[in-house]
Amino acid sequence: MYRKVLIFLGASLLYNVAIAHEDDVHTVQYTKENFSTEVIKKNHFIMFYAPWCGHCQSLAPTWEMLAEMLNEDEDSRVRIAKVDCTTDSSICSEQDVTGYPTLKFFKTEDNTGIRFRGTRDLPSLTAFINEQLGSVPTEDSDDRPPVPEPVNGLVELTEDTFNKHVSSGSHFVKFYAPWCGHCQKLAPTWDELAQSNSHHTLVSISKVDCTQYRSVCEQFDIKGYPTLLWIENGKKIDKYSGDRGLEHLQEYVNKMLTKSSSEFDDKKEQTDDEIQSVFTLTGDSFKHGIEKGVTFIKFFAPWCGHCKRLAPTWEELGKKFVGRGDVHIVKVDCTLDTSKQLCNEQEVDGFPTLFLYKDGEKISEYNGSRTLDDLYEFVHKHLKAHDEL
Repeated sequence: MYRKVLIFLGASLLYNVAIAHEDDVHTVQYTKENFSTEVIKKNHFIMFYAPWCGHCQSLAPTWEMLAEMLNEDEDSRVRIAKVDCTTDSSICSEQDVTGYPTLKFFKTEDNTGIRFRGTRDLPSLTAFINEQLGSVPTEDSDDRPPVPEPVNGLVELTEDTFNKHVSSGSHFVKFYAPWCGHCQKLAPTWDELAQSNSHHTLVSISKVDCTQYRSVCEQFDIKGYPTLLWIENGKKIDKYSGDRGLEHLQEYVNKMLTKSSSEFDDKKEQTDDEIQSVFTLTGDSFKHGIEKGVTFIKFFAPWCGHCKRLAPTWEELGKKFVGRGDVHIVKVDCTLDTSKQLCNEQEVDGFPTLFLYKDGEKISEYNGSRTLDDLYEFVHKHLKAHDEL
């Protein structure tokens, strides 16, 4: 009887392994015959595994999903592969594989590999790929758009420059005194906030030393330090009184820009390129960003070829709804540390994933044609239904 049970279990294991291999139609399988010659030809992300390993079996569907996205994309810069350490143990010994699964990223012309040590979920794996590809030169690098130069940074305003600077556009201003302990504590965070918005054309992060430029501070009735004001077109709109951590400050900036988006189309002097048509959310700003109206979100990864092709269409879609406070066209980068958990919670299982939300609730996933007309019609249909409620 005991022997029969062992035979049954062994047969079941072989059957499950066979089924797993049948399902892995997109992942490249390397052996000792081709590993060393193939891995140097292109960037690779490789799983070293054993078929009986439970963690390997749990990772297999996600690994196959990565392979389907990247191995089937002609613009992909990385190949997803695997090596069975029970049949090709010599490779695994050379790669110092001591546990299963072991995941390593190999850059072109390099067979050493960089070990992945993070959480084995799709956002974390894609973030790691993105990080590695960021430092990999490519033959077609000249075809990729250059990283734009910062359009602003932390601006130190004076009595001579303040009024002109804040006379148009949106501004987040810190009024401070150098001797103020709370101001000193906020200083590095304020610098980071300015840096993180340095490519943003719609907001300026600045500061004013009230011990030097008292007239400016008196103009805005500053009575304590630091005082953080949101100013639009020279007028005080709001006083920030929340947590002074970077995430909370950035969330506030996103909220204020979203709030004022309905006024963008009234600024006739702005060109289409200057109008923010697509808003960016992260895990920190997501809940607040979707709580009202219809929100159509593109969850993406920067290296994803399909995402790159959709990007200009997504911008055009956003422009169609500029000025409407009840519709928001949004994107979320799932490779960012601040968004990985969010993408997991929202069950993003491929890129790009397009979800539509109404008043904070996920309503539908879009799986149709990615033409501008079809995407617009999809939003318009749900917007009409929203208005009829």
